[in-house]
Order: sequence, then C-alpha cells, then structure tokens
Amino acid sequence: MIDEILKYNKEFVENKKYEQYRTSKYPDKKIAIITCMDTRLTELLPAALGIKNGDVKMIKNAGGVISHMFGSVVRSILVGIFELGIEEVMVIGHTDCGVQHINSDMMIEQMKQRGIDEDKIELIRHCGVDFDTWLEGFDCVETSVQDSVELLRKHPLIPKDVKISGYVMDSLTGELSIVVP
Repeated sequence: MIDEILKYNKEFVENKKYEQYRTSKYPDKKIAIITCMDTRLTELLPAALGIKNGDVKMIKNAGGVISHMFGSVVRSILVGIFELGIEEVMVIGHTDCGVQHINSDMMIEQMKQRGIDEDKIELIRHCGVDFDTWLEGFDCVETSVQDSVELLRKHPLIPKDVKISGYVMDSLTGELSIVVP
C-alpha cells in the first residue's frame, strides 16, 4: 500500500497538482481545531464546517483528547497561539468514537499478543508511566470534550483572551452539537 501512495505522490508532484493547495503557514480563520484521528472525519469535518486548506490548524489524535497539561497537543496549541496567530480553539469530539470504552488492560493484553515483552511493559511502568491512565479511553464523549476544554481554559500559559469551546460532531451527518460554548 505504501508503494502505491509513493507512486501517486510522484505523479501528484510531476503534474503540479499541489498548486491548488498553496497557502501560508498562518491560519486564515485564526482557529485551531483539536479532533479525533478517525478516518470518517478526514473529509467530513472540513466539509461540514466549510473550511478549506489554509483556514485552520488541525490537531488530531486518538479521541481528540487532551490528556496531559504539557503534552504535544498543548504544545501545538501554544505554538499556534504565540507563533501563528491562533485566537480561538475548538475541541471537537464525535459520535461512535473508537476510543470510547477502550480498556487499558485489554490494550496491554493485545500488546503481549503482538509480541511486546511483559518485561518491557513493567520497565515502562517502573519509569513512571501510568498505563491505566495513558491507555484508557473515555465513557462519555461530551464529558471528554468538557474535560479537554477545562484543561485548556485553566492552563497557565494560555492567554485568557483565547476563546476555547467544545463540540461533538455526528460522525454520519457532520452535525455539530455545542457541549461547552
């Protein structure tokens, strides 16, 4: 599959198809969106929100969750605010999320089944990684969105004039529901 992607990329560049996507590194709408990496949102979310290439900074991860006060998602938001002109942040969860109800014990068991040595798992635990928290999913997408919004609103390095709000998108229709205005 990767070979097919690389072949397509070579043709894409040779045919200058990239020209229609040219934009600057600064988001035109001054918005950052934190959302899930779910494949259903790849085209649905931008289409449902009327955004195009260059409009927003899109930050994706499993569940669209901000799980650490000083993790890579918050770092990206801070870069967006202080270097790229972000003025608003939207946290967008979605219905039928694959991270919902993930169980850390189940994930660890799957790791072992795929050949990850239990000694390595224990070593990582010994180094301070709390697998139960790090790998755990969430029960309610609305609560997950609320928690992420609250973390950002209380963050000591995020200016109070940055508007932070939370939503849940229907993964079939693209309809947004406001969770935290």
